[in-house]
Amino acid sequence: MKKQIALLAIASMLAAPALAAPETFVVDNTHTFPRFEYNHFGYTNQIHRFNKTSGTIVWDRVKRTAALDITIDATSVDTGYALFNGHIQGEDFLHTAAYPTITYKSTSVHFDGDKPVAVEGELTIKGITRPVRLELTSFHEMPHPIAKKPAIGANAVAKIKRSDFGAGKYAPNVSDELTLSIAVEAIQQ
Repeated sequence: MKKQIALLAIASMLAAPALAAPETFVVDNTHTFPRFEYNHFGYTNQIHRFNKTSGTIVWDRVKRTAALDITIDATSVDTGYALFNGHIQGEDFLHTAAYPTITYKSTSVHFDGDKPVAVEGELTIKGITRPVRLELTSFHEMPHPIAKKPAIGANAVAKIKRSDFGAGKYAPNVSDELTLSIAVEAIQQ
């Protein structure tokens, strides 16, 4: 009888991994770049990015749930021009002296089958929080060929208004509406 109980206990331990649990993925800062695009006086669309992003994505394949907690270092804004980087970090725009980070925390994730397709969440810029929906234009999961761990990646897009976050100076000459494009890769912890 003791052998049967021991065998049953071992069998249940081996079967446990089949019941997938939520997995935590850490944002890969070397392959994650939030970008923002706006129209500049009708001449061109300007595209800039942030160079430092951190955070986690918790994903449960079986239950089809996910949660994002992302932090962007607003002082890492990169326009390609140091003087303009400082201008964007000033009080009229990001005011990084008082608000050095931008955060996004999901409230829900929508799936189509097994793939996430949209994320509802709260975006905080300059201490102002607004609901923002990210549409996922792609999602991919596979073992990372270098890290040798499970990894996920996605591209997301959303439109926001600068003025909603206290950064509307020069609108409408510099468009109030921004397009956010976020390329994110994350590796399982």
